Amino acid sequence: MPPDEKPFWKRKKLSQMTQEEWESLCDGCGKCCLNKLIDVDSDELFFTNVACRLLDLKSCRCTQYEDRSKLVKDCVRLTPRNVRRIKWLPETCAYRLVANGQDLPEWHYLVCGDRRAVHRAGISVKGRAISETEAGDLEDHIIDPL
Repeated sequence: MPPDEKPFWKRKKLSQMTQEEWESLCDGCGKCCLNKLIDVDSDELFFTNVACRLLDLKSCRCTQYEDRSKLVKDCVRLTPRNVRRIKWLPETCAYRLVANGQDLPEWHYLVCGDRRAVHRAGISVKGRAISETEAGDLEDHIIDPL
Protein backbone atom coordinates (compact mmCIF):
# COMPACT_ATOMS: atom_id res chain seq x y z
CA MET A 1 0.00 0.00 0.00
CA PRO A 2 1.39 3.42 -0.90
CA PRO A 3 2.33 5.39 2.24
CA ASP A 4 -0.18 8.13 1.45
CA GLU A 5 -3.13 5.72 1.06
CA LYS A 6 -5.15 5.13 4.17
CA PRO A 7 -6.05 1.55 5.17
CA PHE A 8 -9.57 0.43 4.27
CA TRP A 9 -10.97 0.87 7.79
CA LYS A 10 -10.02 4.56 7.66
CA ARG A 11 -11.31 5.08 4.11
CA LYS A 12 -14.58 3.16 4.13
CA LYS A 13 -17.75 3.06 6.13
CA LEU A 14 -18.63 -0.36 7.51
CA SER A 15 -21.41 -0.64 4.94
CA GLN A 16 -18.91 -0.07 2.09
CA MET A 17 -16.54 -2.87 3.09
CA THR A 18 -16.22 -6.10 1.19
CA GLN A 19 -17.08 -9.28 3.06
CA GLU A 20 -13.35 -10.03 3.35
CA GLU A 21 -12.61 -6.58 4.80
CA TRP A 22 -15.54 -6.87 7.21
CA GLU A 23 -14.44 -10.28 8.47
CA SER A 24 -10.83 -9.11 8.85
CA LEU A 25 -11.89 -6.49 11.40
CA CYS A 26 -12.51 -9.18 14.00
CA ASP A 27 -9.45 -9.18 16.26
CA GLY A 28 -10.14 -12.64 17.69
CA CYS A 29 -10.54 -11.52 21.29
CA GLY A 30 -13.55 -13.79 21.89
CA LYS A 31 -15.26 -11.26 24.18
CA CYS A 32 -18.42 -11.13 22.11
CA CYS A 33 -18.74 -14.91 22.57
CA LEU A 34 -19.04 -14.62 26.35
CA ASN A 35 -22.51 -15.16 27.76
CA LYS A 36 -24.31 -12.10 29.06
CA LEU A 37 -27.29 -11.87 31.39
CA ILE A 38 -29.98 -9.20 31.42
CA ASP A 39 -32.06 -8.51 34.50
CA VAL A 40 -35.66 -8.62 33.25
CA ASP A 41 -36.80 -6.05 35.85
CA SER A 42 -34.06 -3.45 35.53
CA ASP A 43 -32.74 -4.24 32.01
CA GLU A 44 -29.25 -4.21 33.59
CA LEU A 45 -26.60 -6.09 31.65
CA PHE A 46 -24.22 -8.49 33.42
CA PHE A 47 -21.12 -10.03 31.87
CA THR A 48 -19.83 -13.52 32.62
CA ASN A 49 -16.59 -15.36 31.99
CA VAL A 50 -18.55 -18.20 30.37
CA ALA A 51 -17.90 -18.68 26.67
CA CYS A 52 -20.22 -20.10 24.06
CA ARG A 53 -19.70 -23.83 23.61
CA LEU A 54 -18.46 -23.17 20.07
CA LEU A 55 -15.59 -20.91 21.12
CA ASP A 56 -12.14 -22.50 21.06
CA LEU A 57 -10.71 -21.17 24.32
CA LYS A 58 -7.10 -21.41 23.09
CA SER A 59 -7.47 -19.58 19.78
CA CYS A 60 -10.53 -17.50 20.79
CA ARG A 61 -12.12 -18.36 17.45
CA CYS A 62 -15.47 -19.97 16.72
CA THR A 63 -15.13 -23.64 15.83
CA GLN A 64 -18.29 -23.55 13.70
CA TYR A 65 -18.22 -19.99 12.39
CA GLU A 66 -20.21 -20.58 9.19
CA ASP A 67 -22.97 -22.51 10.98
CA ARG A 68 -22.92 -20.69 14.33
CA SER A 69 -26.34 -19.09 13.92
CA LYS A 70 -27.92 -22.46 13.19
CA LEU A 71 -26.18 -24.16 16.11
CA VAL A 72 -26.60 -21.42 18.74
CA LYS A 73 -30.06 -19.87 18.63
CA ASP A 74 -29.09 -16.60 20.31
CA CYS A 75 -25.80 -16.05 18.47
CA VAL A 76 -25.78 -12.44 17.28
CA ARG A 77 -24.46 -11.85 13.78
CA LEU A 78 -22.84 -8.43 13.62
CA THR A 79 -23.74 -6.27 10.65
CA PRO A 80 -22.99 -2.69 9.67
CA ARG A 81 -26.60 -1.89 10.58
CA ASN A 82 -26.59 -3.33 14.12
CA VAL A 83 -23.06 -2.62 15.41
CA ARG A 84 -23.98 0.74 16.93
CA ARG A 85 -27.06 -0.69 18.68
CA ILE A 86 -25.32 -3.57 20.45
CA LYS A 87 -24.45 -2.16 23.85
CA TRP A 88 -22.46 -5.17 25.03
CA LEU A 89 -19.73 -4.99 22.38
CA PRO A 90 -16.37 -4.51 24.10
CA GLU A 91 -14.83 -1.05 24.12
CA THR A 92 -11.89 -2.57 22.22
CA CYS A 93 -14.04 -4.14 19.48
CA ALA A 94 -12.79 -3.10 16.05
CA TYR A 95 -16.32 -3.00 14.66
CA ARG A 96 -17.34 -0.59 17.39
CA LEU A 97 -14.19 1.51 17.03
CA VAL A 98 -14.50 1.85 13.26
CA ALA A 99 -18.25 2.56 13.48
CA ASN A 100 -17.40 5.42 15.86
CA GLY A 101 -14.69 6.82 13.57
CA GLN A 102 -11.81 5.64 15.76
CA ASP A 103 -8.62 3.89 14.69
CA LEU A 104 -7.65 0.32 15.46
CA PRO A 105 -5.33 -0.26 18.44
CA GLU A 106 -1.67 -1.09 17.93
CA TRP A 107 -2.21 -4.73 18.95
CA HIS A 108 -4.84 -5.33 16.24
CA TYR A 109 -3.33 -7.67 13.68
CA LEU A 110 -4.36 -5.41 10.77
CA VAL A 111 -2.04 -2.81 12.32
CA CYS A 112 0.80 -4.98 13.66
CA GLY A 113 0.52 -8.07 11.41
CA ASP A 114 0.44 -10.56 14.30
CA ARG A 115 -2.77 -12.43 15.17
CA ARG A 116 -1.34 -13.40 18.59
CA ALA A 117 -0.79 -9.78 19.63
CA VAL A 118 -4.37 -9.56 20.96
CA HIS A 119 -3.55 -12.36 23.41
CA ARG A 120 -0.17 -10.93 24.45
CA ALA A 121 -1.81 -7.55 25.07
CA GLY A 122 -4.23 -9.23 27.48
CA ILE A 123 -7.25 -8.17 25.45
CA SER A 124 -8.61 -11.63 24.63
CA VAL A 125 -10.47 -14.11 26.80
CA LYS A 126 -7.65 -16.63 26.42
CA GLY A 127 -6.94 -18.11 29.84
CA ARG A 128 -9.80 -16.11 31.41
CA ALA A 129 -12.94 -17.92 30.27
CA ILE A 130 -14.56 -21.30 30.68
CA SER A 131 -16.88 -23.14 28.35
CA GLU A 132 -20.61 -23.12 28.98
CA THR A 133 -20.43 -26.91 28.82
CA GLU A 134 -18.58 -26.84 32.18
CA ALA A 135 -19.91 -23.69 33.84
CA GLY A 136 -23.17 -24.53 35.54
CA ASP A 137 -25.28 -21.54 36.58
CA LEU A 138 -24.29 -18.38 34.73
CA GLU A 139 -25.18 -16.28 37.76
CA ASP A 140 -22.18 -17.85 39.53
CA HIS A 141 -19.85 -16.45 36.85
CA ILE A 142 -20.73 -12.76 36.71
CA ILE A 143 -17.66 -10.57 36.31
CA ASP A 144 -16.70 -7.03 35.42
CA PRO A 145 -16.37 -6.67 31.63
CA LEU A 146 -13.06 -8.00 30.35
